Amino acid sequence: MTAPATVLIVDDSMTMRALIRNALRNDPGIEVVGEAANPFEAREKMKALDPDVVTLDVEMPNMNGIDFLQKIMQLRPTPVIMVSNLTAPGASETLEALEIGAFDCIAKPGAGSNTFDTLPGLIKEAAQAKGPLIRRRGRVAAPVSRPARSQRTAHEITCSSTGPELIGIGSSTGGVEALTQVLADFPADCPPTLIVQHLPAAFTGSFAARLDRLCPAHVSEAKDGDVLRPGHVYLAPGGGRHMVLRKAMQPYISLVADDPISGHRPSVDVLFASIAKNFKGRSSGVILTGMGRDGAQGLLEMRKCGSRTLAQDEASSLVYGMPRVAYEIGAAEKRVPLARVTRQIFA
Repeated sequence: MTAPATVLIVDDSMTMRALIRNALRNDPGIEVVGEAANPFEAREKMKALDPDVVTLDVEMPNMNGIDFLQKIMQLRPTPVIMVSNLTAPGASETLEALEIGAFDCIAKPGAGSNTFDTLPGLIKEAAQAKGPLIRRRGRVAAPVSRPARSQRTAHEITCSSTGPELIGIGSSTGGVEALTQVLADFPADCPPTLIVQHLPAAFTGSFAARLDRLCPAHVSEAKDGDVLRPGHVYLAPGGGRHMVLRKAMQPYISLVADDPISGHRPSVDVLFASIAKNFKGRSSGVILTGMGRDGAQGLLEMRKCGSRTLAQDEASSLVYGMPRVAYEIGAAEKRVPLARVTRQIFA
């Protein structure tokens, strides 16, 4: 019998700690092993209890949750689920936490809603990421900080005539951190790049805007009918529609409300299949960290059509699910550490 996932609850509110505990108490696959009212108490309990997962508030006395998350990821990597009013959809703290390495974020219950319904399943998924995080100890970086686009010098990585004419990227859990690192090294004149990152609908616009501030290329949330242009990166809107590449006189983006694929909409598989159909042999596909198998079959279609295909390696993945399946079914030509993904794309 599999041991239950152990959880440490960190929140300065006794009432909120009780709500979280009650949301988890009836799941035999979860054991709450401790509670802490502030980061200093939490640090000692993490040393003593070694929990599989930590739930962490943002607003706390003495040290806020974002600063504590940074210390956890650097000194004692552990899957962390941010639980806070400040992690409501679109909040900048949410994106910062995900960049630092939080497994996921969930809002505290509001009037008439109970967002904790999904917390047990999320914790059991997060517990599976503990091993990969431990292997990455000391290698989890702070959020990327780059000068304004107008202040940047010529970039080291450049496009070439033999490189791809189009790039497709798929990612899920851990993808906010991974995409930030990958796109920060993209050349400003990169080929049109289409990305599906599994995020709730209200997050993708804020994430695209954040990437646009950090990256040499222009990043935007994709819109139905967008004509693809060099130097532009298009992030699929979260929730509700798949992002599909179509081709008329010029290639363009279509957002379609078809059924979910592999449990996701937008789905990486759908995007990659449309790239395989319309850009045979002239594109590159990349699968980054994420749980499940979304994107593996689509990447295989791209490879069969002559595209170059890559998957993030296990050591650098927060969750080695999507890239593992892609490599095992022969969809990815090679596995690449996150730090080398961008250079491999443009090699």
